[in-house]
Amino acid sequence: MGKTVLTNVRCFAVGVDLTGVSNKIELSSEVETKETTNYGSGGYKEVVGGLASAEISGEGQWEAGDLTKVDDASWAQLGGVGPWSVSANNAAAVGDLAYFTQALRCNHKIGDAVGEVAPWTASAKSSWPLVRGQFAHPPGTARTATGTGTGLNLGAVAAGKRLYASLHVLSVAGTTPSLTARVESSADNTFAAPTTRLTFTAATAVSGQALRTDGTAVTDTWWRVAWTITGTTPSFLFTAALGIQ
Repeated sequence: MGKTVLTNVRCFAVGVDLTGVSNKIELSSEVETKETTNYGSGGYKEVVGGLASAEISGEGQWEAGDLTKVDDASWAQLGGVGPWSVSANNAAAVGDLAYFTQALRCNHKIGDAVGEVAPWTASAKSSWPLVRGQFAHPPGTARTATGTGTGLNLGAVAAGKRLYASLHVLSVAGTTPSLTARVESSADNTFAAPTTRLTFTAATAVSGQALRTDGTAVTDTWWRVAWTITGTTPSFLFTAALGIQ
């Protein structure tokens, strides 16, 4: 990806797609600097890295009415921890670059002067590492039956590293619908004998989840999202991202 003008940043906050009601999304990460200057430092400060953190902030046009709207979702999430996934100015198609984390929704601001378009402003601070990965399921593809997604060659997971996964369930329809998503790995792109590495809790409503492996090495290099759907005429819109950190 070369130089780009920001026109299509996608932002998913737990179970809401903020894309159509946001006009500014910022993602920042930092590592604390801890000073270790001493008499052997040669007259220069010395520092080491401390705790790392990340923050996602956004603003846009206020809407309310149900949990797919920014006001209802922000109020419900305030003070809670959930997954946030942000695109790098792309459509969030499978394989597109994604940044995601578990984050605390720490504020929600609304209102402005008379005559202005009603705005919202919000931010969330990381509770997990910020992961640079790829989208593993597109947000605009409705799923009505059990299936599997496209494989991604993310590489092996070294000992001490983890495979991270975010899931955003954006829309649910049908009678007693249920979506159980999972993350599978394989030695190659055929997925002839896939291994389930993570399984999300069954989702029956708009919601979000994030999971990670336990730090054990995984030699498989190919990864995908798969899902089981039950219910009467069920239909789900969801997006997912995977990454190794």
